[in-house]
Amino acid sequence: MAHSSIPPQPKAPTPPVPTSADVARRAGVSRATVSYVLNNAEAVRISEPTRRRVREAAEELGYVPHAAARSLRAGHTRIVLLPTSHVPAGPLYSTFLDELQRALRRLDYTVVQYGSLGLGGDEAARAWAELRPVAVISLGEITLSAHHVATLRRAGARAVITMGPETVPGAHALVMDQREVGARAAAHLVERGRPRIGVVVPREEGMGLFSAPRLAGARSVPGAWVEPLPLACSEESAAALAARWRSLRLDGVFAYNDEYAMLLMRALQDEGLRIPEDVAVVGADDLLVGRLLRPRLSTVRIEMPTGDHLAALVDHAVREPGEVTERHGLMRAEAVHREST
Repeated sequence: MAHSSIPPQPKAPTPPVPTSADVARRAGVSRATVSYVLNNAEAVRISEPTRRRVREAAEELGYVPHAAARSLRAGHTRIVLLPTSHVPAGPLYSTFLDELQRALRRLDYTVVQYGSLGLGGDEAARAWAELRPVAVISLGEITLSAHHVATLRRAGARAVITMGPETVPGAHALVMDQREVGARAAAHLVERGRPRIGVVVPREEGMGLFSAPRLAGARSVPGAWVEPLPLACSEESAAALAARWRSLRLDGVFAYNDEYAMLLMRALQDEGLRIPEDVAVVGADDLLVGRLLRPRLSTVRIEMPTGDHLAALVDHAVREPGEVTERHGLMRAEAVHREST
């Protein structure tokens, strides 16, 4: 049986990658002008019509600046490395991170989120350094040392910024003292004649970064008698705690945050306990949904730094790197009295 063969069709040639020279010819300007416009250089005055012409030419050609070449010219990248969180991020924290990323983007930085789950301090510092970031914002879940900061600086990081309860030599420190949250909640309960206080300690892995200092803050309040209450974020765990609540002889609870407070409050009510008559309940974060509950949830309102504020700090540290680092206390907390207490 005869077989006919179909000759292979020639492949279409790959179109050349457009360059800044192509953009310059299309826009009728110099390559330097193209670089100034597409890199958002503010020090050079270029008219708006020229900027628009360059951007239109780049879009028509499909030109995208080469990040590596740009880094070589500048002597550093524009990458701000943000290790991903190991713990569940609540709405308050998520909103802050979204604001931060938008603010950094407006300042022409590229935010790279790095999955650091399972990495220790040495491994994390080396892994981050491989990307040659111009800045690293460590959220405090990986313990960094002065040695780790030095590793990142040798790799080109002009700024290392830590967020958490402790400072790290060589890094800018945004000190967010979670003890104040627990202290405000416990003091609120003591002032209302509820000195025997249960403090929810989430069972979820990694939550100790926030829950341990909040527990310590509650214990620091004069007149408070504090009982730690391990609780998983599940209906079953909340129901089990509520079932033995009467035997605990507690008259108030600081439930770590609003989400755990709502979970526990529902379980306590299912168990026939009245809120606040039998148990006063306080959360933290001041979420809108807490105001929609009945009774409305008392809480601790936390004032976080704005994304714009932290982005400006990063930009300043990148532009003016030096040996001098700063310590910024950025978190304040206040109790908000509602019906649940």
